[in-house]
Amino acid sequence: MSAAFIFEQLLNSLQLGVMLFVMAAGLTLVFGVMGLINLAHGSLYMVGAFFCAWVAGETGSFWVGLGAGLVAAAAAGAMVEMLVMRRLYDRDHLDQVLATFSLILIFNEGTRWVFGAQPLYLDIPSALATSVPLPGGGGYPLYRLVIIAFGIATAAGLYLLISRTRLGMQIRAGESDREMIGALGVDINTLYTLVFAIGAMLAGLAGALVGALQSVEVGMGEPVLILAFVVIVIGGIGSIKGALIGAILVGLVDTLGRAFLHKLFALALPPAEANGYGAALASMAIYLLMATVLAWRPKGLFPVNG
Repeated sequence: MSAAFIFEQLLNSLQLGVMLFVMAAGLTLVFGVMGLINLAHGSLYMVGAFFCAWVAGETGSFWVGLGAGLVAAAAAGAMVEMLVMRRLYDRDHLDQVLATFSLILIFNEGTRWVFGAQPLYLDIPSALATSVPLPGGGGYPLYRLVIIAFGIATAAGLYLLISRTRLGMQIRAGESDREMIGALGVDINTLYTLVFAIGAMLAGLAGALVGALQSVEVGMGEPVLILAFVVIVIGGIGSIKGALIGAILVGLVDTLGRAFLHKLFALALPPAEANGYGAALASMAIYLLMATVLAWRPKGLFPVNG
């Protein structure tokens, strides 16, 4: 086991973690401000990926496609909030779950109707289709490093938005007392639409960036949505800081577990059994992490209310 392989897996962990953060940040932002459980968040991830792939294919520019994916996801999020979500704020969480689950089906069938049933493929920009040397030998794809940079920049941007801007002040106030900020003259409907659109845009960003690493297909948002919920439960529901820490932890546990657990079992078991046990435990590792965190801190690592 070389140092280059270990370093590569750590970078893979970080890349997965920051992408899960971008996905989970929008989800936890919406829940923190609106108290809304949005199962359709993964569908907005899919919308960003599809529009990025389609526009990039039509224009030949990944960056134009990326911009289109962000705009499409934000627009879809704003429409969903105005047409559906406003009717759910005063309903219980079961109604929210049922309504947003129906949106998953609508988005999936609508995407299949617009783009077809066949997957789309998004090429990595030629300037980024190269490798960067790693310590100890080998190389690491430059595009994955760019994804890490996007994730870090997104985390910094969200911190500045929430802590240093007037909009961020309104968002923080909306988390604490939405009736009071409404009484002070803030248009709560506009604020909710804007917050939902920002969350959707973050999901679309994650989908567009990951779309160059895998096929863009109908239903691609659901597996990522499950991971995003794991992230926000570990980090603390409504906490952006918790989403970041939780995403990095999930990225590390998932990636390193799949890379090394079977090697650990191989020290004491035959190769076939080691591979079987290693794969099984690796697939459960993040859920075991979540259970452990909740047993220790039932509200997550960084709950917004302490």
